[in-house]
Amino acid sequence: LGQPIIADELLIKPENSLVHQSYDAEEMSEPLNGDGFGLGWYAHGLSERPGLFRSITPAWNNNNLIYNASLMQTDCLFAHIRAASEGGVSESNTHPFHYDRFLMMHNGGIPQFRRIKRKLLSLLSDELFLWIQGQTDSEHVFALLMQNADEMRGDGPPLTTEQIQVCFQKTFDTVQQLKEDAGIGDEVSTFNMMVTDGHRIVGTRYSSMPEKEYRTLYYSSGSRFETVDGESRMVNDTEQNGSVLIVSEKLNNHDEDWTPIPSNHFVSVQQDLNVRLVPMSNS
Repeated sequence: LGQPIIADELLIKPENSLVHQSYDAEEMSEPLNGDGFGLGWYAHGLSERPGLFRSITPAWNNNNLIYNASLMQTDCLFAHIRAASEGGVSESNTHPFHYDRFLMMHNGGIPQFRRIKRKLLSLLSDELFLWIQGQTDSEHVFALLMQNADEMRGDGPPLTTEQIQVCFQKTFDTVQQLKEDAGIGDEVSTFNMMVTDGHRIVGTRYSSMPEKEYRTLYYSSGSRFETVDGESRMVNDTEQNGSVLIVSEKLNNHDEDWTPIPSNHFVSVQQDLNVRLVPMSNS
């Protein structure tokens, strides 16, 4: 989020770019993420509805991605590579997911999701029940989050970041209660989940048992992220920050560029690019 960036500066050029992570992720027990990829971006001069490009081919082997990444420029970009767990390999199951003007992507999962799927669906409005197209736990949890947000907003103004965080917490608490009702409360759910409306990002690094399992998450802020002579860095050459990246894995070997997001925390990036970290509950 921030100063417009050409997509290949994140997806292709860095040492540990997202395309590289699709076949050799460095901070996961399973390095392969070859079950599709997706991009979501905003062109605010044209529409508040995001663009969306999803494919079931691996990111490393998609000529459309490789060709077009150097021709796409945006001030808000979501990009995701998938290792399928819940749901087959299909475009409908590929992140990011899109609802109204929002995009969502997720790393993590709900073990034995089929045990709570029907109960979760029964909590949804007709609109959100019918909106779901795929089988992933990710899309179903996003639907529950959007329902909680719709109910909180009503006919009022857009939700504040704090209100969206309340919706996240309510969503995860509901999932945990459904798991407990199904006798699988001790199974660990993980939600590194990001949502954007194109102007701000709100997300979580969350585990229902952080002492047992969690996924990595970092952020980097500065003037701009760029690659010069084959080296990618977050550049700081002005007093005011111009870009914020939130990533599952560091894109380069410069640890000083990246701040780990603590386990079970909200992370938000406001329109002024201020980054806030707030603890959340795992109860």
